[in-house]
Amino acid sequence: MSNPTIKELQTRDEIIKAFPVMRQLRTHLDEGSYLELVSEAQEKEGYKMFALFDGNDIVAVIGFRPMITLYYGRFIWVCDLVTDANKRSKGYGEKLLSYIHKWTNANKYESVALSSGLQRIDAHRFYENKMDYNKVSYIFKADLK
Repeated sequence: MSNPTIKELQTRDEIIKAFPVMRQLRTHLDEGSYLELVSEAQEKEGYKMFALFDGNDIVAVIGFRPMITLYYGRFIWVCDLVTDANKRSKGYGEKLLSYIHKWTNANKYESVALSSGLQRIDAHRFYENKMDYNKVSYIFKADLK
């Protein structure tokens, strides 16, 4: 890892540049639907996207939104977190998620929460062993269309 930097992605061009990495996690999205969803989430939900750059290359991306619930209080919900498949196990995900922990504290939120697909065993090990996250619930979903 040379001197990586983290930057919030705000412009359309910046968000498009992150698509090849994000698509590794959200394989069902094409570029158009990705842009539409990011734009709507930013506008309506306060969604934020940050990328970790190694040189000029985006190697990891995180998308999150601030939330308030009676259960968690004021917290950050990580919607998307992915490191480029060719760049994994180099500390990029840890660096990016740690940056969001600092952002969370600086913006007076109390915790960070996320869900992870049941099949993502390596991700679970990362969250529990590297990032000190606890399993606190299951997520249930009903498709209504």
